Amino acid sequence: MEKLKLIKKLLEDKKAEDIVVLDVSNLTNIADYFLIASANSTVHARALAEYLVEELKKAGYTIDHIEGMEFGNWILIDLLDVIVHIFTPEWREHYGIEWIWAEARRLEV
Repeated sequence: MEKLKLIKKLLEDKKAEDIVVLDVSNLTNIADYFLIASANSTVHARALAEYLVEELKKAGYTIDHIEGMEFGNWILIDLLDVIVHIFTPEWREHYGIEWIWAEARRLEV
């Protein structure tokens, strides 16, 4: 839970919007939690991702891999137990990740 709180705070510090945390531990084995956030542009999304990765590494967390930095519409940061999804609003609506994982429990962190 501490990792989730830190991720949420770091994203909020850089003006990410509509942050949602989903507990997917009973639905998939790819991660325990998804943290989903919106950026106001692709430039903002890349800046959020770069800042988040830098700060998480400083805090001692391992980043397994990152996808989507080249375009910035949907950036995925995999910390193994937590997967962070940073979307532009259009892509978040289009892919409907919260709808796809509607059975997941939403957490307040």
